[in-house]
Amino acid sequence: MAILDVFKKKRGVKKEKERKEVVKEMKKEKVMEERRETKVSPEKKERKFGEVYRILKIPHITEKATALAGKNQYVFKIWPKANKVEVKKAIEDLFGVDVIGVRIINIPRKKRRLGRIEGFRRGYKKAIVRIKEGQKIEVLPR
Repeated sequence: MAILDVFKKKRGVKKEKERKEVVKEMKKEKVMEERRETKVSPEKKERKFGEVYRILKIPHITEKATALAGKNQYVFKIWPKANKVEVKKAIEDLFGVDVIGVRIINIPRKKRRLGRIEGFRRGYKKAIVRIKEGQKIEVLPR
């Protein structure tokens, strides 16, 4: 085959090289455009309110919780059947922040007494959510 190729006329070799270069440039431009389109601004993500109310109850505001807010950790009361994955997704959807980690604590009910009457103080489940540096969650509106 190589011997027969010697006798063939070579037409348009430069045109083929130019066409290949143009195609490569077009592919690079297309890839760059896709990258630009898929980038999400680091400041704010899109908020979605889907079924967040089935996972989060209220923010848990105590002295310890306000001290944790300085370390980018926020505390929420959650429904008893909620798990870490659901809490993470709910916080990201509701507040538009990046969640690094979630810790869940199940606070048991406690026996209380008023004179002869005995009863129980309610137990609850709470989640401590750690978010990315530089991001904030406004727990109490100003």
